Amino acid sequence: MLDLDPEEAFDCLTEGGGDFGVDAMHMTEEIDGEFGVTLFQAKYKTKLEGDANFPESGIDALVDAIRHLFDPASALGAINDRLKAKVESVRAMIRDGFIPRVRAIACNNGLHWDVNAQVAITRADFGSQVTWEHVNQDVLIGVLQHQRPIDETLRLAGKAIVEDMNFSRVCIGRIPVAEIAELMRRHGERLLERNVRRYLGLHGNRVNEGIRETLRSDNPANFYFFNNGLTLVCSDFSYNALQGGDYRVKVENLQIVNGGQTSVTIARTFDELLAAGQPLPQDASVLVRIYKLPKDDRDIVLQITHATNSQNPVDLKDLRSNDEKQRRLETGIADLGFAYRRKRMESAAKPSEITSGAAAEAILAVWRYAPHQAKFLTREHFGKLYDTIFTATLNAAQTIVAVLLYRIAENRRRRPEPSDPPFVRYASCFVAMQMGGRLLDDLQAKFDGLDHRNFARAKALIEARGEHYFAACVADVEWALKRLYGEQQVSMQQLSATFRRGDLIDMLRHRKVWEERDSGPQSEDLF
Repeated sequence: MLDLDPEEAFDCLTEGGGDFGVDAMHMTEEIDGEFGVTLFQAKYKTKLEGDANFPESGIDALVDAIRHLFDPASALGAINDRLKAKVESVRAMIRDGFIPRVRAIACNNGLHWDVNAQVAITRADFGSQVTWEHVNQDVLIGVLQHQRPIDETLRLAGKAIVEDMNFSRVCIGRIPVAEIAELMRRHGERLLERNVRRYLGLHGNRVNEGIRETLRSDNPANFYFFNNGLTLVCSDFSYNALQGGDYRVKVENLQIVNGGQTSVTIARTFDELLAAGQPLPQDASVLVRIYKLPKDDRDIVLQITHATNSQNPVDLKDLRSNDEKQRRLETGIADLGFAYRRKRMESAAKPSEITSGAAAEAILAVWRYAPHQAKFLTREHFGKLYDTIFTATLNAAQTIVAVLLYRIAENRRRRPEPSDPPFVRYASCFVAMQMGGRLLDDLQAKFDGLDHRNFARAKALIEARGEHYFAACVADVEWALKRLYGEQQVSMQQLSATFRRGDLIDMLRHRKVWEERDSGPQSEDLF
């Protein structure tokens, strides 16, 4: 439902004892003062008739969870560590003034919740800040079949402009929003490019609320003037050129590459109006651009997606995948015995494979000394931070080493030892940064001296001393926290906020200097 890599998806799981009725939880980064949180609860019936409703008790549990988890003043009680770490991260964001937009997803292998459960949702009165979705086998099959081509006939309204250019074809016109609602009803998220789908979790934001309010207003025809429009791509389209307007355009292999949130919000607003027995906005329409593109040029689709979504937080990894830096890394990493996945794939990465997303996080944390940006600004890794991470001099050895160190820290974050301090769940990027420095000390090399010539030795050191590096660097972070907070008790909420900022970075980078000052006979004079 979130189009995450398998490793990211498993990291969302919170199910087990003390899960507060939340089986999985995912949080996005802050966008325009808001951030999205998706909560999942799943119910499974071993009897496969599929005729059971999602239970009312499950809805009650989700309502109770939303009421307590997003209130920083509410006591959590008995809650498992995985969920607690995620909740405290959310609460830290709330205390910093950011607004959570919650997506509650009820999953089962049966029917939608019944009217009594709906009454419980209505009674909770969360307003537009919380959206509710039901997911069952039919929804999942629809998502999994998104690669099946969609052929449709689009009904345009009024005049349209059609022009051929550079072996491509363009149609610019106006389409009734009712047509978009019907398209989404028939095909759902299969219509949406995958790098647009990922961000549909940020439901209820101001843009979507504006769309909903305009459609439900007394003047829905104004929608055309208030919306930027939709961009559709297809492999071919045809229409009756003898008509003067109101074309019916037959399209093959249709995809929406810009306007995904608009389309979803239109469909849901229509569903709400139908459920309430209210009239539908027949006069509302939206600008549409239909591009017929060469079948052998996939790159142009990515470029159009990038350009038309440049103002929105889309995932840019796919759009950077053919960059020369990425191609060069792919070749160099293969020479060192690993595989570099610069394009996203459906299967999980093997230990010998490195994804471009994992490489970006690791490099930013380990070699660029920006661990807070590595963890909390992932949407910018292939945007504003791209040239900072993937410099012209970055080589394959540096990339692989960063990833290997980062994996050790991340694995312990996900599965901490009983003896690990609580901050390990938040500090993996900071620990990885320190690990890079200790490895270079053992190599007796500087960063720019790490290359294919000493890669084998660096890899051997990581295999032999990786856990030792981790333990020593956890001690570094513990030392820095004491420098920052003294002996006062630090809550998990404070820890989450601390590691979202860069307060500890300078202290950690100069750890050796501090040690020398503290151990010297005149250390007081040196401050």
